[in-house]
Amino acid sequence: MFRSLSLRSASLVALLAAPQAFAQPAPSPFYLGADLSFTNEMEACGAVFRAGGKPVDPFVLLKQKGGNLVRVRLWNDPQWTRYSNYDDVLKTIRRAHAAGLQVLLDFHYSDDWADGDKQIAPAAWAKLDLDAQVAALHNFTRDTLLKLAAAGQMPELVQVGNETNNELLGGVKGQAIDWKRNARLLNAGIAAVREAGKTTHSRPRVMLHIAQPENVIPWFDDATVAGVMDYDIIGISYYSKWSKLNLSGLGKVIDAAHRRYGADVMVVETAYPFTLESADQSTNLLGQDSLIPGYPATPAGQRKYLEDLSQTVLDSGGDGVVYWAPDWVSTRCKTRWGAGSNWENAAWFDLKDFEALPALDFLGKIYRKTR
Repeated sequence: MFRSLSLRSASLVALLAAPQAFAQPAPSPFYLGADLSFTNEMEACGAVFRAGGKPVDPFVLLKQKGGNLVRVRLWNDPQWTRYSNYDDVLKTIRRAHAAGLQVLLDFHYSDDWADGDKQIAPAAWAKLDLDAQVAALHNFTRDTLLKLAAAGQMPELVQVGNETNNELLGGVKGQAIDWKRNARLLNAGIAAVREAGKTTHSRPRVMLHIAQPENVIPWFDDATVAGVMDYDIIGISYYSKWSKLNLSGLGKVIDAAHRRYGADVMVVETAYPFTLESADQSTNLLGQDSLIPGYPATPAGQRKYLEDLSQTVLDSGGDGVVYWAPDWVSTRCKTRWGAGSNWENAAWFDLKDFEALPALDFLGKIYRKTR
């Protein structure tokens, strides 16, 4: 089940075998949720989400259907957009908490998208030396959380980085990670979350997040050796288009990671198309090449995918499923990639009327199984 450690030293084997070395998180709920980072923008662009033909607040709908968590991304200083900055994130968190949902705040540590292909340093930090970058990342994390807490909106979970397969603040796919540097940056972010929690008498849980399950064990083994161990949750992005593993393989990684590192494990990003049609001229990211046999690109196929994925996570000892961008529908607004959306065929709302799709019902079905 586990990747061979024959090439590693005896000290590494001892380190990985020592359960006291890892954070032992308190019992947690099975998280069921969605990344609703686009909702404010889509509504400003004219989208009216509906359920049963009537306008609905996506946050309230998520709660009503059985969800308990909203994920929201935060960029440092995104001059190219008015969204996913502090003010927009505060609005999203307020909406989530008002609906009775917990919040997972996702620090990208970038002015733009950070993902499994690249980690772009914020412009203000790019030319700093390592000591200054470590301090900047720490202070930005701590100060953001303290500011949210002062507004009464402390998130319950915090991601220190988004899809950090590559080195924080500048790493790109295919480039070797300098783990001495990377560990300092990751540990600075983790320490900031702990400090903010202590100051505010709260205990936000820390997540580290890797894209695609086949990358999880190698990355976390290296992180462990480098001394990155004070986290509570391992977050995994799983998209069949970009992964080498099927659902069964995903389940094996979840089980292995949970046993190996003593942390909770979640699928914190996933999605599946309900159609191969488009509502605009922007090319959809999830097309024919994203389909899995047995799961057609239909509303029923999308729901079945989510039910089976969630059951796999449950059966493997995992701790939650978060759907990515179910709110990124096609509107009159434009992005850098064209008019409308690159994701409307994988949203939770139909192309024409933004009517809620059957996929949302997986939340209640899985929620009942976890009670």
